[in-house]
Amino acid sequence: MKLLTPDITAALAANCAARRDAIARGAREPDPKPVVRFFSPVGAATWLATEIDADGILFGLADLGFGCPELGSFSAAELEAVRLPFGLGIERDLHFEARHALSVYAEAARAAGSIILGEQRLHAAARRLSGRG
Repeated sequence: MKLLTPDITAALAANCAARRDAIARGAREPDPKPVVRFFSPVGAATWLATEIDADGILFGLADLGFGCPELGSFSAAELEAVRLPFGLGIERDLHFEARHALSVYAEAARAAGSIILGEQRLHAAARRLSGRG
């Protein structure tokens, strides 16, 4: 599976340009929603990306499954090159639709120890607050 489509790459690049523009103007940096989620189909590793630069370096929230998700940079080429058991590779979540800014996912993931558990807690809280859960 191709991890980055032209539309996803364009959205990631636009977020990168917006952040750089804000820095150049001395304005507050934007806090965009993640554009894409990648995951390991045979483990707990998960990545949420908001930006990509001209060198193919993504920025976002990375969780390798060790209980300490963190914000940082990671290489799109390296994600594409990962070879897992059974001939699998890192995959893109085709159904991912961000509901929150990256900072919200990061805070929830840090508190929960993982992106996945943090998301579950965010969704449960939203359901409770809306009266649906």
